[in-house]
Amino acid sequence: MSAASAAYIKLAEYLARFRTTALDLPARQDAVQYWTGIGFMLDGERYVAPLEQVSEILMSTSYTRLPGVHNWMKGVANVRGRLMAVMDLSVFLEKNTSLQEKRRRLLVIDQGELYTGLTVDEVFGMQHFNVETFVDEPEGVDEAVLPFIEGAYLRDGELWQVFSLLQLASDPRFLQVARTG
Repeated sequence: MSAASAAYIKLAEYLARFRTTALDLPARQDAVQYWTGIGFMLDGERYVAPLEQVSEILMSTSYTRLPGVHNWMKGVANVRGRLMAVMDLSVFLEKNTSLQEKRRRLLVIDQGELYTGLTVDEVFGMQHFNVETFVDEPEGVDEAVLPFIEGAYLRDGELWQVFSLLQLASDPRFLQVARTG
C-alpha cells in the first residue's frame, strides 16, 4: 500500500469517528432574537429608545439660553460647528430630577432638519432584550409619557418602556418652543 493510500484510509477513519461523536448544531428554534436600544433613566424610571433614533450620546454641554421660549427649551449649543437645540425632557414631561445638570446626559436626535439634544438623568448605553419579553401595552405607564411609549421589555423583573424619540419629535407641543401669550 502506498503512503498516499494509507493517509487516505487514516483520514477516512478520522472522519467516521468524528461523525459518530460530533454534537449536532443547535436547532433553529433555539436561536434567541434580540432587540437593541439605548437605555436611559428619567425621574427614576427606566426607558429604552430605539437604537436607530439616537444618533449619539453627549455629556452635558454648554449652551446659550434663548429668550421667549418654554422653560424646557434650555437653549442652543454649538456641537462640532452645528447648532443643536438643547431641551430638558424631564421638564417637558413635568417630571422631577435632583441631579445637577453637569451630571446629566444628552440623547441626540438627528432626523432630517431636527438636530436636538434631550437632557436625561442617566444613560445606560446599549441594552439588549429578548424579543419574546416584549409587552404591547405595559401597565402603570405615566400619563405624561404615554403618548411616546411603544410597548416595553421585561428583563430581570424590571420593565423597560420603549420611548419613541420620533413620536416626541412629531408632537406639536414639543415643536412649539416659543411661549405664546
